[in-house]
Amino acid sequence: MGNKIERSDIIFKGVRISIKKDEKEIAHGYVYMFPNDHGLVAYLEDIFVEESHRKMGFGTNIIKAAVQEAKNSGCYKIVATSRHGREHVHKIYENFGFCKFGFEFRKDL
Repeated sequence: MGNKIERSDIIFKGVRISIKKDEKEIAHGYVYMFPNDHGLVAYLEDIFVEESHRKMGFGTNIIKAAVQEAKNSGCYKIVATSRHGREHVHKIYENFGFCKFGFEFRKDL
Protein backbone atom coordinates (compact mmCIF):
# COMPACT_ATOMS: atom_id res chain seq x y z
CA MET A 1 0.00 0.00 0.00
CA GLY A 2 1.22 3.47 -0.82
CA ASN A 3 1.31 6.47 1.44
CA LYS A 4 -1.42 9.04 1.04
CA ILE A 5 -0.73 12.74 1.28
CA GLU A 6 -3.57 14.58 2.97
CA ARG A 7 -4.39 18.27 2.76
CA SER A 8 -6.14 20.36 5.43
CA ASP A 9 -7.07 24.02 5.22
CA ILE A 10 -5.99 26.23 8.10
CA ILE A 11 -7.35 29.57 9.19
CA PHE A 12 -4.91 32.43 9.25
CA LYS A 13 -5.05 36.15 9.86
CA GLY A 14 -3.19 38.84 7.98
CA VAL A 15 -2.84 42.47 8.97
CA ARG A 16 -1.45 45.31 6.87
CA ILE A 17 0.06 48.09 8.96
CA SER A 18 0.77 51.46 7.38
CA ILE A 19 1.81 55.00 8.27
CA LYS A 20 0.56 58.01 6.38
CA LYS A 21 1.91 61.54 6.36
CA ASP A 22 -0.18 64.27 4.74
CA GLU A 23 -2.54 61.61 3.33
CA LYS A 24 0.35 59.81 1.57
CA GLU A 25 1.48 56.38 2.70
CA ILE A 26 5.14 56.50 3.64
CA ALA A 27 5.61 53.10 5.31
CA HIS A 28 3.92 49.72 5.49
CA GLY A 29 4.36 46.13 6.54
CA TYR A 30 2.41 42.90 6.83
CA VAL A 31 2.09 40.43 9.65
CA TYR A 32 0.51 37.03 9.07
CA MET A 33 -0.56 34.77 11.91
CA PHE A 34 -1.16 31.07 11.48
CA PRO A 35 -1.15 27.91 13.60
CA ASN A 36 1.44 25.17 13.67
CA ASP A 37 1.70 22.17 16.01
CA HIS A 38 2.96 24.42 18.85
CA GLY A 39 0.55 27.37 18.70
CA LEU A 40 0.22 30.57 16.70
CA VAL A 41 3.17 31.86 14.70
CA ALA A 42 3.51 35.38 13.31
CA TYR A 43 5.44 36.11 10.13
CA LEU A 44 6.60 39.65 9.43
CA GLU A 45 6.78 40.46 5.74
CA ASP A 46 7.55 43.28 3.33
CA ILE A 47 8.49 46.13 5.66
CA PHE A 48 8.91 49.17 3.42
CA VAL A 49 9.62 52.85 4.07
CA GLU A 50 9.75 55.45 1.30
CA GLU A 51 13.37 56.41 0.70
CA SER A 52 12.77 60.06 1.62
CA HIS A 53 11.46 58.97 5.05
CA ARG A 54 14.06 56.39 6.03
CA LYS A 55 16.10 56.67 9.24
CA MET A 56 13.25 58.60 10.88
CA GLY A 57 11.80 55.74 12.94
CA PHE A 58 8.89 54.82 10.68
CA GLY A 59 10.16 51.29 10.03
CA THR A 60 10.73 50.86 13.75
CA ASN A 61 7.13 51.94 14.40
CA ILE A 62 5.84 49.41 11.86
CA ILE A 63 7.85 46.64 13.54
CA LYS A 64 6.61 47.70 17.01
CA ALA A 65 3.01 47.60 15.80
CA ALA A 66 3.53 44.19 14.17
CA VAL A 67 5.09 42.70 17.30
CA GLN A 68 2.21 44.08 19.39
CA GLU A 69 -0.33 42.66 16.91
CA ALA A 70 1.32 39.23 17.24
CA LYS A 71 1.33 39.45 21.05
CA ASN A 72 -2.31 40.54 21.13
CA SER A 73 -3.22 37.60 18.90
CA GLY A 74 -1.52 35.11 21.25
CA CYS A 75 1.42 34.17 19.01
CA TYR A 76 4.28 32.38 20.74
CA LYS A 77 6.87 33.66 18.24
CA ILE A 78 7.32 36.10 15.39
CA VAL A 79 9.63 35.46 12.46
CA ALA A 80 11.16 38.20 10.32
CA THR A 81 13.34 37.84 7.26
CA SER A 82 15.82 40.18 5.64
CA ARG A 83 18.14 39.86 2.69
CA HIS A 84 21.89 39.33 3.08
CA GLY A 85 23.97 42.49 3.18
CA ARG A 86 21.34 44.63 4.92
CA GLU A 87 23.19 44.80 8.22
CA HIS A 88 21.48 48.05 9.26
CA VAL A 89 18.10 46.30 9.00
CA HIS A 90 19.42 43.23 10.83
CA LYS A 91 20.56 45.51 13.66
CA ILE A 92 17.05 46.98 13.96
CA TYR A 93 15.58 43.49 14.32
CA GLU A 94 18.23 42.54 16.87
CA ASN A 95 17.40 45.68 18.87
CA PHE A 96 13.83 44.34 19.10
CA GLY A 97 15.11 41.04 20.50
CA PHE A 98 15.05 39.05 17.26
CA CYS A 99 18.00 36.69 16.87
CA LYS A 100 19.57 35.12 13.82
CA PHE A 101 18.15 31.63 13.59
CA GLY A 102 18.75 29.38 10.62
CA PHE A 103 18.41 30.23 6.96
CA GLU A 104 15.56 31.16 4.69
CA PHE A 105 15.19 29.32 1.41
CA ARG A 106 13.08 30.80 -1.33
CA LYS A 107 11.75 29.66 -4.67
CA ASP A 108 9.93 32.14 -6.86
CA LEU A 109 6.86 30.62 -8.50
